[in-house]
Amino acid sequence: MELFENSNLLPEVQQAIKEMGFERPTEIQSQAIPFLLANKRDLIALAQTGTGKTAAFGLPIISQIDLNNAIPQALIICPTRELCLQIERDLKNFGKYVPLYTLAVYGGASITDQLSSLRRGVHIIVATPGRLVDIINRGKVNLSQVSYLVLDESDEMLNMGFQEDIDTILEQTPENKQTLLFSATMPQEVRRIANNYMINPEEITIGTKNSGAETVSHHAYIVHSKDRYIALKRLADYYPDIYGIVFCRTRQETKDIADKLMSDGYNADALHGDLSQAQRDYVMKKFRNKNLQILVATDVAARGLDVQNLSHVINFSIPDDIETYTHRSGRTGRAGKEGISIAILNLKEKGKLRQIERLIKKTFEVKQVPGGKEICSIKILNLIDKIKSVEVNDEKIGSFMNSITNAFADMSKEEIIQHFVSYEFNRILEYYENAPDINVDSSRDSGRERDRDSRNRRDRDRGERGERGDRSERDRSFRNDSPREDRRDRGERRDRDDRGERTERTDRGERRERRYDDVDRSNFTRFFINIGKKEDLDKSKMLKLLNEHANDRDIQYGAIDILKSFSFFEVDAKYTSKILSSFAQASYEGRPISVEVAQAPTGKAARGSKNDFIKGESFTSKYSRSDSDRRDRGGSDRRDRSKSYDRGFNSSGRRNKSSDGGGRKRY
Repeated sequence: MELFENSNLLPEVQQAIKEMGFERPTEIQSQAIPFLLANKRDLIALAQTGTGKTAAFGLPIISQIDLNNAIPQALIICPTRELCLQIERDLKNFGKYVPLYTLAVYGGASITDQLSSLRRGVHIIVATPGRLVDIINRGKVNLSQVSYLVLDESDEMLNMGFQEDIDTILEQTPENKQTLLFSATMPQEVRRIANNYMINPEEITIGTKNSGAETVSHHAYIVHSKDRYIALKRLADYYPDIYGIVFCRTRQETKDIADKLMSDGYNADALHGDLSQAQRDYVMKKFRNKNLQILVATDVAARGLDVQNLSHVINFSIPDDIETYTHRSGRTGRAGKEGISIAILNLKEKGKLRQIERLIKKTFEVKQVPGGKEICSIKILNLIDKIKSVEVNDEKIGSFMNSITNAFADMSKEEIIQHFVSYEFNRILEYYENAPDINVDSSRDSGRERDRDSRNRRDRDRGERGERGDRSERDRSFRNDSPREDRRDRGERRDRDDRGERTERTDRGERRERRYDDVDRSNFTRFFINIGKKEDLDKSKMLKLLNEHANDRDIQYGAIDILKSFSFFEVDAKYTSKILSSFAQASYEGRPISVEVAQAPTGKAARGSKNDFIKGESFTSKYSRSDSDRRDRGGSDRRDRSKSYDRGFNSSGRRNKSSDGGGRKRY
């Protein structure tokens, strides 16, 4: 089948996919579609992620079911909510010109709405195992007329512990159904599924089993474990137009890395199992619309994601299951486009790298983490390219040109360029000026890695201090990242071993490395915001809120203090007006947000009097130090609120009647 128009698909289906821009089927589609249109045998189809497997089974199913009979005739089972929604969305697009009724059944959404849709009638159900079993146990779905059963990403379903649920579901389906298994890999667990649930299946394999896609290049960067995050940031700087996914091993690691990236000014967000369905949908909408450059995700959360034109996949942590790497790397290099899969690893993990190479039948290119000069050169040239490509509207700017020309009359062309580059890049140039080489000689004995990490633990690599500034200054500047504060906010800190905790603390200490210069908190403005823990606000969500509304990567943030009914955050003072204007009409989860400047206590107020906020006083580093030091000495939230800046407001976020009325200054 060279063209879709030459197939036996319904004319309406052909019209829909033509409008979607598809004329020629992919290799898996060209083999699977004719087979499924002509046969009722079971089918195993193995192909890399991104090769069009959904269309390979979806198009022939839509073309063959009885559209006049709205009962479940096809059942598609997949491991995650995101994949479930994605498949259903694709099916709707394929069947836009036929009276097709589909239903996505998954946890985290209203089961009442799903039951209501079932009662109205559906042709195809796309479901995660757990929620479908729940509906079966309620007696609310009849699967006795299912003619097509699709098991998508079955290896992952087994890894997630859905074996029993799959058995329960299959017991509700007729024996004479056609079972289709589509997957990127074929481990032994999937082979067992085929043996248990399928009868004499036909097998289609595109490429070599478990091999990597030809359009994906595989790069490896070897660093000390403590330098993983630094390497990640340098790579993000080296690829300024990056649009990719960073994979982490655990939910907590995903949260931590996303928080650090957002705090350091990167356009990033997290996707993991602790998010509600509404939160997941919101994050994915931003990512698909390219309002996010970097998505930090766990394997389960990102399973089956179909996002077009991803440039990079970065393995911040090598997966424990080597075959998972195939799924990760398959997120990029889709539809014939080239992509890069990056692995950041230490010497101890070189063995895993060799295992992956044998699995995907490709060799990793071991590369050097770029240094400061390389990164600066790339970023400057990237900016120049963007400036040169900007469309100039002579009509709109014409009236300003004389003023602009006169302003630069005493400067040469070279001087203008120098000032322009300096304005944009002084901080990054200064930051990377003394940036150390963090690469590790990959030829060295990996058995020495543990000893080396232990020896370096005390000083965390003196070279990094030169990169990030003096440690004592850094600790004073970012006291809000103290271990006590982190334990209170994140809860899971105590579960880490000493090595992991100390590494995290150090990473948190250097989290603002991207700001390129040492921070003087006397130049920060402290803001009050009328939301807090009661609205489920935390530091991560606060950073998201700030990045969404301020929308300026250069803004430097300081301390963030989340209290019960309100919160405080610090911003570089020169952005005070911008922050106030950005939040003028803002809301948080439907609630209007009030953002105002909070003033520091002085005189008696500084010693804990009722007049904690004095109108017109500026924020001082002394004030911030007393606040953070109080926490470091073990003071509770209650103690902090009673003796510091918070006392000018009551638990609802309103100014106390006993206050002098000058607690906040509105701009």
